[in-house]
Amino acid sequence: MPYFIAATLFIVGVIHLLPAIGAISAARLSRLYGVAVDEPNLELLLRHRAVLFALVGGFLVFAAFEPRYQAVAFVAGMLSVVSFLWLALAIGKLNARLKRVIVVDLLAAVLLLAGAGALVVSRRAWH
Repeated sequence: MPYFIAATLFIVGVIHLLPAIGAISAARLSRLYGVAVDEPNLELLLRHRAVLFALVGGFLVFAAFEPRYQAVAFVAGMLSVVSFLWLALAIGKLNARLKRVIVVDLLAAVLLLAGAGALVVSRRAWH
């Protein structure tokens, strides 16, 4: 079970690391999300978002190999994924690339729930 728990964190960590490439440039952000990033304020916000994704993703990957951080990593990952899904639902009318992000985040949420459930079961088995 420890390998399954680690794998779920690692996969969701990689999912969070992939959009970090957007921190490089507005052009990368445009390709990632299918939106025009032609305004400096929007560029700043989206590039900073990419950096934050790198931090969350890096932490999830780190926690995959450090069991003492796994519980908090599952919480952080779920907060990240669920907040995006909630905002996407509230806003609606998204382009095809952002709809693809929704599908990936739904997959990430399932992985996080499965991994967190496995973590709870494994910790109860030890106590």
